[in-house]
Amino acid sequence: MSAIFSLSVSMAAWDLSVTVEELGPEAPPLKVSVTSDLHIGGVILKIVEKTQIKKDWSDHALWWEQKQQWLLRPSWTLEKYEIHADARLSLTPQHKPLRLGLPNGTTLRLQACFSRPVFQTVIGVCHLLNLRHPEELSLLRPMEVKKKKKDKEAEEEVVYDLTGLRTSSGPAHTLSNGMPMHFADSLQTEAVYKMLSVSLPAPAPETITKMPRPTSLMDKAQVHSRWLDSSRSLLQQGVQEHDRLLLRFKYYCFHDLDPKYDAVRLTQLYEQARWAILLEDVDCTEEEMMLFAALQYHIGKVSLSEPQPMTSCPAMDDLDSALQCLEVKMEAEESITADMLETMTVAPELQDYLKIFRPKRLTLKGYKQFWFAFNNTSISYYKSKEESLKEPIQQMNLKGCEVAPDVSVAGQKFCIRLLIPGAEGMNEVYLRCENELQYSRWMAACRLASKGKTLADSSFSSEVQNIQSFLAMQRTNPGANTAQTDDSINTYSLVSPRYHKKYKAKQLTPRILEAYQNVAQLPLTDALLRFLQIWQGLPDFGVSYFVVRFKGCRKDEVLGVTNNRLIRIDLSIGDVVKTWRYNTMRQWNVNWDIQQMAIEFNGNVNIAFSCVTATCKIVHEYIGGYIFMATRTKEQAEVLNQELFFKLTGGHEAI
Repeated sequence: MSAIFSLSVSMAAWDLSVTVEELGPEAPPLKVSVTSDLHIGGVILKIVEKTQIKKDWSDHALWWEQKQQWLLRPSWTLEKYEIHADARLSLTPQHKPLRLGLPNGTTLRLQACFSRPVFQTVIGVCHLLNLRHPEELSLLRPMEVKKKKKDKEAEEEVVYDLTGLRTSSGPAHTLSNGMPMHFADSLQTEAVYKMLSVSLPAPAPETITKMPRPTSLMDKAQVHSRWLDSSRSLLQQGVQEHDRLLLRFKYYCFHDLDPKYDAVRLTQLYEQARWAILLEDVDCTEEEMMLFAALQYHIGKVSLSEPQPMTSCPAMDDLDSALQCLEVKMEAEESITADMLETMTVAPELQDYLKIFRPKRLTLKGYKQFWFAFNNTSISYYKSKEESLKEPIQQMNLKGCEVAPDVSVAGQKFCIRLLIPGAEGMNEVYLRCENELQYSRWMAACRLASKGKTLADSSFSSEVQNIQSFLAMQRTNPGANTAQTDDSINTYSLVSPRYHKKYKAKQLTPRILEAYQNVAQLPLTDALLRFLQIWQGLPDFGVSYFVVRFKGCRKDEVLGVTNNRLIRIDLSIGDVVKTWRYNTMRQWNVNWDIQQMAIEFNGNVNIAFSCVTATCKIVHEYIGGYIFMATRTKEQAEVLNQELFFKLTGGHEAI
C-alpha cells in the first residue's frame, strides 16, 4: 500500500514558473504543469509550445537563478536536479552578444557562449578570430576608471560588430592571403580582419598618459585579481549580455608561433607587449626603451607601406632560440641528434678574468677582479689564473638562480646580475665583463646554467649569437645619416610617460632615429619577432604578481608566478627573497574552506600561503595552467587536452 502511495506522490503534477527571454523583460513568467520525473528536454518542449513562437530554439537552455546554474543535461529529470515549485528558471540563449576588448585596443561585438566554462568560451572566440593556441589566452574584467563628464562625451567607444559571423566546428578555411573564409562575407568584416592582423598606428601621447599605469607591486597585483575563472561560465560569474571584457594573453609561453598561420596572434601579441612597455608594466633600461621606440616606428612605417600578409621568414630560425628564455620548449622539444653529439664531445671552455660585486657584503666594497671558471652549472673564482689549480675562493651553483642583464652599450657597461638561492634566501651577485663578446658568452652560460644546462648544450652558441644581435641593435652609429629631420615621427607616442617628463621631443627624436638605423632594413615579420624577443629578454618579463600572506608570517608579501618558477618578493622594497622551480615541485593542493594553498617541493621544502589581492582559485589556476602548458608538444600542436587542463586548474568550485 505504501509503495502505491509513494508512486502517486512522485507522479503528482505541479506548476513550474519559467521566464522566457523572447517574450520581453516585462512579460510575466510562464507556468507549465510538470511532474518531478519529467526530464529537462521535456520541460523546454512544454515551454516552447506554450510561447507559440516559431523559431530555432536549439541554442536555448534553462538557467536556474537561485543556484546560479545552467541545466545542460536534457536527459536529467527535475527530481535529479532537485528542482521544486519555488525554483525560478529562465529559458535563454546560450550564446549572447559580448563586447570584447583586444590587446590592440579594438573592441568587437561578437556572439560568445555564456553557458560553457570560460576556457571553452575562449576557444570559441579564438576560433572565430583565427587565433591559434587559445589555451594561452583568457578573459579579464576591465579596470574601472572614473571619467569626467567631458571625457564621457568626447570618448564614444567604437565597436565593430561581428555577431553575424558564423564558423564551422572544424578547422577554419583560409584564403590565399591567410584570411579565414568567414571574414570574406563583406567588405566590413574584411576591414575588421585587417585591423586584427596588421599593427595599428602608434597611439596619441595623450592616450598613453590617460591610461592607468602601475606605480607599485601592489598595483601590478591588482591587475591579476580581475581574471575570470576558466572553470565556470560567464553567467555564473555575473557577466551579462553586452558587457565588456578584455581578451589577453594570460600565460607567457607562446607555443609553435608561426607567422604563416599566426598573423592575428603575432599582431595581438606584439600589441600586448607594446602596451606593457608604454604603460611600464615591465621595466626596461633607457637604451632598451629607445630600441623599442625605434622598432615601433619601423613597424608602423612598414605596416602602412607593406600591406602583404605575414609569411615565414629567416627570423623564425632565431625565434626558437630566443624563446628558450621562456622555456616554452621545457627541455623536451629539442632533441640532440647523434651527429651533434659527436661534434660536441668536448664542452667549450669558459675561463677569464671578471670583476665581482656583492651589494650586501660589507667586506667586499666595489668590484674586485678574480679569475673565473665555468664548470657544468657552477662558477668558481680564484685570486688569479695561476691559483686556479688550487681550491677556489668560492663556488656558486647557478641552477635555479635568477639571471638579469645590467647593460649600457653606450656607457660600455656589461654586467650580469645573479640572484642565487641560498639557505637564508637569495644572494645577490654582480659580474662585470670587459666587452660585448665576453659578456655574450658569460651571459649565455649563466642563462643555461640557471635552467640546469651546461656549456655542452647545443643551444649555447645560438644563445651567444642572440645576445650579440641584441647588443648590436642598441649600438649607436654616429657616422650614419639618421635623417634627423624626419617629421613623421611622433616621439611621445613611442615611449612611456616618464620620458615625456624627462626629455623634450627634440632630444628624444635623434636618439630614436639613431636606434632606427639598426632595424630599418628588417621586414615586417622580422621586426615584430625582434620586438617580442627583446621583450621576452627583460628581467621582469612574464611575471604575474599576487599579494599573499605566507603561513607563519605577520606581513603581506608578493608571490610572482612565471612559466617555470614561483618567486617570493618583499612587498616593501621589491627584492626577491626566494624562488622555487616547477620541476622541483612534488605536489600542491588547496584548502578551499580556509582559502590556503600548500605546495611541496623536493628536499622536504613546504610552503603555504593565503591570497590577499585575488582568490586562491586564480593563483591555483595560474600554476596549474603553466604546468599544463609544459605538457604541449609540436606533435600535438592542434590537439588540446581540455580534460587535463581542467584537472590541473579546476577545484571543487569548478563544476
